[in-house]
Amino acid sequence: MAPRNNNRKKNKTTMNTVGAVVGRLRSQAGLSQPELAERACVAPETIASIEQGRRPLLPHVAERLDDVLGSKGVLWVMVDNLPEEAKFPAWVVEFVIHERDALTHYSYENQVLPGLLQTEGYARAVFRSNLPVLDEEEIEARVAHRLQRQSVLRRKKDPLNASFIIWEPVIRDALGGEEVRRTQLLHLRACADLPGVSIQILPLGRKTHAALNGPFVLLETPEHQLLAYTEVQRGGHLIHDPNEVSILSQKYAMLRSEALNPEESKRLLDQLLGES
Repeated sequence: MAPRNNNRKKNKTTMNTVGAVVGRLRSQAGLSQPELAERACVAPETIASIEQGRRPLLPHVAERLDDVLGSKGVLWVMVDNLPEEAKFPAWVVEFVIHERDALTHYSYENQVLPGLLQTEGYARAVFRSNLPVLDEEEIEARVAHRLQRQSVLRRKKDPLNASFIIWEPVIRDALGGEEVRRTQLLHLRACADLPGVSIQILPLGRKTHAALNGPFVLLETPEHQLLAYTEVQRGGHLIHDPNEVSILSQKYAMLRSEALNPEESKRLLDQLLGES
């Protein structure tokens, strides 16, 4: 039995734990990471990322690893029974948990459409743009998880109060191609009529801009705690500090005044649909 180090910090995510189990089984089988990757028909980087807790172990990969390592389905069972939030990257887990039960959700985006408003085709185009490149099965898993999150917009009990401000170039962009763009615009227009949902377009040509530092999300929990979430190239950050949340709330209030109002935004979407 391996010695235990009780002094080691226990600040581990579920993906770290799964990765550690994979690494342990691999070592017991006397295989290197490249050898396991070759026998399981996956990239060596995939095995390394799983063991380091940087990439989730997907069910189909778990089955292959069980076959190669002779672990009798242990990895597949472990993955199949993970809590829903464990399917997301470590930096987004806490945000997803709060998003699921939030009373309010305010989002500003200037790069891509908010995840809660993305169509299947648009979400797939987003993940296909990822570097390093994701394999198709992982892309499909991420798309499925993103679409599952969108159920909060149609929550029957304690309906969500949602506001989205989107910079105009985002809705004019053709990510995924023209067919994906038109389907996405139709979906945006439909979402704009959902109860409790407000969509505002921040147009080009404004002489002031309250959020030049990038996108962010504001949440209010059922306990009326105010939180903020920001995301950058290699991760994200959930903000609890009331002072920092207050600053972002002030930015959002200013953005609402700078953006087109919801009715004007619907007319712009109608106009773009007429042109496409």
